[in-house]
Amino acid sequence: MFQKKKDNPFAHGGHTLFDSALEITGDVLFGGTLDIEGTVKGNISADPSSDALVRVRAKGEVMGEIHAPKIIINGNVHGDVYCTKHLELAANAVVNGDVHYKVIEMVKGAQVNGKLMHIAEDKTLAQPLSQAQVMEPAREEPVAVK
Repeated sequence: MFQKKKDNPFAHGGHTLFDSALEITGDVLFGGTLDIEGTVKGNISADPSSDALVRVRAKGEVMGEIHAPKIIINGNVHGDVYCTKHLELAANAVVNGDVHYKVIEMVKGAQVNGKLMHIAEDKTLAQPLSQAQVMEPAREEPVAVK
């Protein structure tokens, strides 16, 4: 008669819309699909092992980081973007921050005002080389022969 609740209520999620008249201040944890037409002042996070999707629509704005497997941006993001599966930057996308991606599609007109950084196959975030590492020649350590 009564079903046992799942441990993670965000695991499968549904479809959530933040309308253009809505402004949220604080972090958002979600599952499923999140469409943003309003303003979010805080970080947005989804389980990286899920198929969760964040869509920042043309009138949408996020002031904070976005962490999700799938992300489509056609609005404004002021913060870093971390996408572990597929990222699409549409024609009206403006990202003021670094973009960490596994696979990226970028349409003519999209803007990234920050670094584009590919996520390595082991799913760890790629780190940019420091100026010292770029300028320093590679050194090989001597090998002891027995």
